[in-house]
Amino acid sequence: MKRTCFLILTAVFLLASSLPAAAQKFLPKTIQFKGAPEYSDQELMAAAGLKKGTVLAYADMKEHSQKLMDTGVFESLLFKFDGVDLVYTIVPHTDLYPVRLENLPLTPGKELDAALHDRFPLYHGKVPAESGLLEGVRGALEEMLAAKGIKATVTATPYTDQKLGKVTAMSFSITAPPVDVGEIRLDGAAAPTDPKVAEILAKLTGSAYDSEGSPNQIETYLGNYYHDKGYLEAEIHAAPQGAPVVTQEAIRIPFTVSVSPGAVYKLAGIQLAPGLGVTQEEFDRQSKLHPGDIAEGQRLTENWQYLSSLYHNKGYMQARVHPTPSYDRADGTVSFAVTAEQGPVYTMGKLIIENTADDLRAAMWSAWKLPTGAVFNESALRSYYSGQDPNSPLGRTFAGANCVFKLTMDDQAHTVDVSLRLERKR
Repeated sequence: MKRTCFLILTAVFLLASSLPAAAQKFLPKTIQFKGAPEYSDQELMAAAGLKKGTVLAYADMKEHSQKLMDTGVFESLLFKFDGVDLVYTIVPHTDLYPVRLENLPLTPGKELDAALHDRFPLYHGKVPAESGLLEGVRGALEEMLAAKGIKATVTATPYTDQKLGKVTAMSFSITAPPVDVGEIRLDGAAAPTDPKVAEILAKLTGSAYDSEGSPNQIETYLGNYYHDKGYLEAEIHAAPQGAPVVTQEAIRIPFTVSVSPGAVYKLAGIQLAPGLGVTQEEFDRQSKLHPGDIAEGQRLTENWQYLSSLYHNKGYMQARVHPTPSYDRADGTVSFAVTAEQGPVYTMGKLIIENTADDLRAAMWSAWKLPTGAVFNESALRSYYSGQDPNSPLGRTFAGANCVFKLTMDDQAHTVDVSLRLERKR
C-alpha cells in the first residue's frame, strides 16, 4: 500500500510542470490538510515534523509526507505545492483499533491516553494493525513500565472478539516475565469472618493476571459463594491496589476486595408466566428449592437452566429465561416472576464425527437419529452418548472414553452443526 502511495506522489511531481525545479527551496504561505477532520492541523504538523515558517525543498516535502505515512494511520496521501500553499490530501485508514491492556499494571483511561497523545500526536485511543504508531505505543508502554521499576517485554497482537468473529482491538501484553495475581486483601471495614472466603482467595492468588478478567474472576467466585448461601444482594468489588511486587520470577499485582454480604433471603415463591412450556405444578415438582428454604443461588440457577433446556429441546436455541426478583427486605424473603423469550426455531445442520476409525465412525453415524433439517433437540444429543446399550460395541466404546460434543450455530440459517469427538480417559 505504501509503495502505491509513493508512485502517486511521484506522478504529482512529474505532472506539475508549472512548479519550479525540485532543487529550489520555498517558504509556503500556508500548510493545509484535507480529508482527515478528526485530526487537527497542529497534530498533523507535529506528526509530519513540519513547522510554520520553515523553508522547504521538494525532497523535504516528500520526507515529511513519508513521516505521516509511516505512522500507519493513513491509507494514502497526496501533496501539492503551487508556489504559495502546501496542501496535503489524506485518506485515513478505516481499520484503526482501540488499545486493550491485557496484563499490564497500568491504568487505562484519560490519563494514559493523554500521556500517549503527548508522545504521538495522532494517537486518539486507537492504533493501526502495523507500522509506526503501533510500534511507538508498544515501546512507550515498555518505558512507562520501566519508570515504575518493571522491566518487561511488551508485545502487540490483534484481539479477536469470539462472538463477532473479527478483530476488534489491539491487545498489548507482557510476555516476560509472567504477570500473576498477587496478595488479595479484604477490606478491613467489611472483612467477613467466613474461612471459606480466605480459601477462595488463596486459590486465586498466583493465577495469571488479566486487567479485565482478574477483577471479574475474583468478584464472580466470591459472588457465587455468597449467592449460594442466600446472600442474593451481596456486593463484591475487587481492584488492583498498591505497587506491583517485582521479582526475578514474576510480576505480582496485589488486590483489595471489599465484601458487603447483605441479608440472607428465604424463598417466598417462583411464579411462571403462562406459556413457558411447563405447568406450574410440573416446575414445582422438579424444583429442589421450595418456599421457606434459603434462596440458594445454585438451586435457583438449576431452575432457570431446567426452563432453558425445555426450550433447547424444541429447537429454541436462543431462548432467554428472565427471572425477575422482588425483595421483601423487611421480611427477608424474595419471590421471582419468570418470563422467557423463545426466539427462532433451529434445525439440525451438519453432523461431523472427528478422530475415529472408519468402522467406528460408521457405527456412530448409524446410531445418530437426528436427520438434517429436523427440529434440533438438545436432549437427543445429550442422550446420544449415554443412551447406547452398554453391552454393545458402541456402548462399551463410549463408556471407555470422554465423549465430547460441540455445537456451532448459524444465526442466519438457524441451523446447528454438531461435532462429536472421543477423547481417551486419563
